[in-house]
Amino acid sequence: MGDHIARGDDFEKKAEKKLTSWGLFSNKHEDAAELFEKAANSYKLAKAWDKAGAAYLKLANCYLKVESKHEAANAYAEAGHAYKKTSSKEAVSCLEQAVNSFLEMGRLNMAARYCKEIADIHETDENLDQAIAWYEKAADLFQSEEVTTSANQNRQKVAQYSAQLEQYPKAIEIYEDIARQSLNNSLLKYGVKGHLLNAGLCHLCKGDVVSITNALEKYQDLDPTFAGTREYKLLSGLASAIDDQDVGKFTDLVKEFDSMTPLDAWKTTLLLRVKENLKAQDNDDDDLT
Repeated sequence: MGDHIARGDDFEKKAEKKLTSWGLFSNKHEDAAELFEKAANSYKLAKAWDKAGAAYLKLANCYLKVESKHEAANAYAEAGHAYKKTSSKEAVSCLEQAVNSFLEMGRLNMAARYCKEIADIHETDENLDQAIAWYEKAADLFQSEEVTTSANQNRQKVAQYSAQLEQYPKAIEIYEDIARQSLNNSLLKYGVKGHLLNAGLCHLCKGDVVSITNALEKYQDLDPTFAGTREYKLLSGLASAIDDQDVGKFTDLVKEFDSMTPLDAWKTTLLLRVKENLKAQDNDDDDLT
């Protein structure tokens, strides 16, 4: 590892020296760029990620001097990938520069990819507001390039974390729209019931029985097969349990569904919120009698 660092340091010194030199028959920024890239690669081999990131930023600057914008954007991205190992903040900063560079060049698909990568970093750090914002940017850019599958994958992330932050109307709108789109696609139509279940759970979290009842009627109009699914029966049964303020019935319905189709952590979290609200209502009623 020490050898790789020493080699990287040597390449970097030569690159810095090249930048201060004057040459008639060569471009000092192009020559320095080659050396900075070798330095970065050596640092990566040594797992010296901060040094690799810094070298890639110098590489990007060299490419900008010779107006190689695409290469500069890639260098910013590589810097971000190196910094991901040590500093989320530095990684995001570099990837944002990559996004801006690709946007300037009209490379929207590449910009979208790095928006998603930034969102993933914020997701890992549980910075959900920022994760939502960057997943939205990624989705918009993918959609503008008509990469609908990638756009919807990012939109589902927006919906997931919006619901987690109790922004239920936003999540509902996304899940319902994706369900509507999926109905016309032979490969995606089998996922419709899942999207409608997610939307329905968000309706339940709002605590409005009329809202979920109206939604279930709308979902049957949207997809006539939905009424025969276990997802519909769960939502309908839970709405009834809420209306009756029957915590036991609510619990039994969830257990029964989970025994056949295990609920993931996100659905479990939402259902627990609904149950807690139901129990609180029940206790309030007991206090009044």
